[in-house]
Amino acid sequence: MTAKRTRAGVPGTTRPEDGGDLLRELADALHEVRRGRFDVRLPRREGTAGEVVDQFNEMVGIQERRNRDLLRIGRVVGREGRMSDRLDEESYDGGWATGAQAVNSLIDDLARPTAEIARVIEAVAEGDLSQHMALEIEGRPLRGEFLRIGRTVNTMVDQLSSFAVEVTRVAREVGTDGRLGGQADVRGVAGTWRALTDSVNTMASNLTNQVRSISSTATAIAQGDLTRKITVSARGEVAELAETINSLTDTLALFADEVTRMAREVGTEGKLGGQAEVAGVAGTWKNLTDAVNLMATNLTDQVRGIAQVATA
Repeated sequence: MTAKRTRAGVPGTTRPEDGGDLLRELADALHEVRRGRFDVRLPRREGTAGEVVDQFNEMVGIQERRNRDLLRIGRVVGREGRMSDRLDEESYDGGWATGAQAVNSLIDDLARPTAEIARVIEAVAEGDLSQHMALEIEGRPLRGEFLRIGRTVNTMVDQLSSFAVEVTRVAREVGTDGRLGGQADVRGVAGTWRALTDSVNTMASNLTNQVRSISSTATAIAQGDLTRKITVSARGEVAELAETINSLTDTLALFADEVTRMAREVGTEGKLGGQAEVAGVAGTWKNLTDAVNLMATNLTDQVRGIAQVATA
């Protein structure tokens, strides 16, 4: 028999067949470990065989604990979104610690751009379009998909900012400053933003045409031109306003025609007894019509009375 010393320092003996049994058990255990079974353990032994068994069991235990930690960190970070959780690097040594550091570094590299994206999107949701995603984090430039996402987010913010600035400008020019004809010019937009820009421009264009038509007609009325009508296409309250102004123009034209006819008949042709007939008038226009008719009646009575006296 071959003498040996155990880990405790106590002399012991071992039989040749013990080495064969250990190798068979170790081979079976390694096979299970290779298949992903990290709960396998070798039975305790004494002497050098016991040291081999203990080292094997401890190695598998570390691998089992590391596997549990990886599963936990994958669930916590990947599914629950807790980006601040990390592996405990101090509980590992050597290559195990290096692997844990690599996983933690991977989480850091994923977390920083994700946090930056979230910061910019939160700012946009709150109406702050001045924020942009940093394309360099802690001195390291973004690469690959992170760089593409960063550029896309920044482009989105720029387009939203340009859209907001242009719409605000057109609204201020048309609604506040009264400067008609303005159009929003947002370059590089597509989809919904293009449709919104076109809608704003269509609204501004329609409003410009309607207001200018109303203004032109009102100016013509003020200058005595009662032939001008509002012909621009409109709906709703704008259409009602256009109809009202056109009706006003018709009433004024009819009133002017009747007063002119009365003046011509009485003053030029000497035809007394005429009356102005303006249908559908009310208010001031009715009062003016009645006043003209009363004047014509009084003038007719007076002239006819004078004529009778002169004839007599």
